Amino acid sequence: MVKREFKTESKRLMELMINSIYTHKEVFLRELISNASDALDKLYLKEIAEGKQNISREDLKIDLFVNKAERTLTISDNGCGMTEEDLIDNLGTIAKSGTLEFRKAFEGETDVIGQFGVGFYSAFMISSKITVKSKAYGQTDANCWESSGEDGYTITHCEMASNGTEVTLYLRPDSEDEKYSDYLEQYTLTDLIKKYSDYIRYPIRMEIENSIPKEDNDEEYETVKEIKTMNSMVPIWRKQKEDLKEEDYNRFYMDKFNDYREPLHVINTKVEGSITYNALLYIPAEPPFGYYTKNFEKGLQLYCNGVMIMENCSELLPDYFGFVRGIVDSADFSLNLSREMLQHDRQLKLIAKNIEKKLRTELAKILQDDREKYEKFWTGFGLQLKYGMYADYGMHKDDLKDLILFHSLKESKLITFIEYVKQMPEGQKHIYYACGETLAKIAALPQSDAIQEKGYDILCMTEEVDEFAIKVLHVYDGKEFKSVTDSDLGLESEAEKAEIQKKTDTNKVLLEEMSKALQGKVKAVRLSSRLKKHPVCLVNDGELSLEMEKVLNAMPAAEQKVKAERVLEINAEHPLFAMLTQTIAEHPDKIAMYAKLLYDQALLIAGMTIEDPVAFSNAISQLMISQK
Repeated sequence: MVKREFKTESKRLMELMINSIYTHKEVFLRELISNASDALDKLYLKEIAEGKQNISREDLKIDLFVNKAERTLTISDNGCGMTEEDLIDNLGTIAKSGTLEFRKAFEGETDVIGQFGVGFYSAFMISSKITVKSKAYGQTDANCWESSGEDGYTITHCEMASNGTEVTLYLRPDSEDEKYSDYLEQYTLTDLIKKYSDYIRYPIRMEIENSIPKEDNDEEYETVKEIKTMNSMVPIWRKQKEDLKEEDYNRFYMDKFNDYREPLHVINTKVEGSITYNALLYIPAEPPFGYYTKNFEKGLQLYCNGVMIMENCSELLPDYFGFVRGIVDSADFSLNLSREMLQHDRQLKLIAKNIEKKLRTELAKILQDDREKYEKFWTGFGLQLKYGMYADYGMHKDDLKDLILFHSLKESKLITFIEYVKQMPEGQKHIYYACGETLAKIAALPQSDAIQEKGYDILCMTEEVDEFAIKVLHVYDGKEFKSVTDSDLGLESEAEKAEIQKKTDTNKVLLEEMSKALQGKVKAVRLSSRLKKHPVCLVNDGELSLEMEKVLNAMPAAEQKVKAERVLEINAEHPLFAMLTQTIAEHPDKIAMYAKLLYDQALLIAGMTIEDPVAFSNAISQLMISQK
């Protein structure tokens, strides 16, 4: 037995392989099972290439054996095996991949998994020693490779009954930080196989212990051992669509993503061309647990040839589709050395773009064909789409605008922008909207009097992001969005404007005195053409609306308060205005108090906070006393 050194520049490279490349120790099992799968592929494809029919895929398998007394875990296969020279080349030279060479030789004929030649060494993360027994197919001799890590390896002759490879891991002792013996437990190995290697095309078998009642005594149990296949082998997304039923998709989703509810919608797509991939995408019936918390991780499960590489690949989904669950499987992904992370390359960006487009198209189809289903989706995830329209300076607004719904005040139901525009009466120039805490409060807003009187609809916006999203969109189908609190609603005819100006000139002194009393609070006090039933309201002059002011000032990071340019509007046809005109003539000293009362009243109507509640209360009391 001769001690051999690894063919590398230094022991430091081995140290990096073991301690630095992989972030999760558990991936060692994925790597060893993938290597075993590659060995089975090599044997099967070599037989085909040589025109032999001695082996079928059904004859090939991967077995796991646990010996708790010896603290060993063995992964074996009956694949192509390795000669002594192969062991030296593939295991004695770090980062040399026999699979990669094989892949090049059979380009286009195989999708074997390995490509870097470092996966085997991940097993040293949990092992103090590794032995590899291997017998090449068609050979009589077997060899045993053994290493304890950085010090090198030995190769000796050994006995094996048939071709294949057995990798035996001698687990490290448990410590305070690591319990390596967990990798000898049935439940741990089962979970890891399901997580990473469920869709390896060959059966992964393991001896399972089950306790069953004894035949003659139901209260006593006996342990029965059986060999059980632990993996599904064929992923659902690679099956023929005509062979799958709705319950198959639903069962897979509920098991895979731990959701007790069936999904709202499923998308099964396969793309071939410049990049080839399968995607199975689910829209949940309700937001996933913790969806609106900072700890929620969006992303799709990433597979490369059926082997799970990433649990949540966030790069494959935009934030506004972060609720989507599912998988993407492709042989075209460029992985990093450890196969734990995805390189940010052209293939990834192209797949992400295709998925985003597919989701938009599918949602638009649901909106058109199944309105009830779409509105159920909207209840759970509409807010996310509105944030998506506003995010990134409105970069995605045109992609999402036709998927957005708002409540129609006139129709009393959810409608799209295009539905609003289609039912606009002749002569209506703008799309009108109103913001408020509830639909009931929006319906009662005095600012909407004139709009409703003309038979125009109003879109109700109850979420904080709504108006910001609308401001980013600005126009739809050539129609500008207008808030009911905008100072210019574009409703008055020239005759109406002239009439308002005439009344303003007549009551110039009154309006000036009220403006003086509210100096610093409002930009102006004006007579209103929008008010029909109500005496007073606040509107905004400028882009910053009253609702946006409330939202921005409520943010935790708002160090400096912002303020919309407020205008107090008074209904010249209301009996209150007649009282004001009489007061300015008979008791001008009371105008300041009345102006402040009306301003506070308008603040309350707008859902805003009164600046001085005590003064407001005292003014009302004084007014009530004076009426005796």
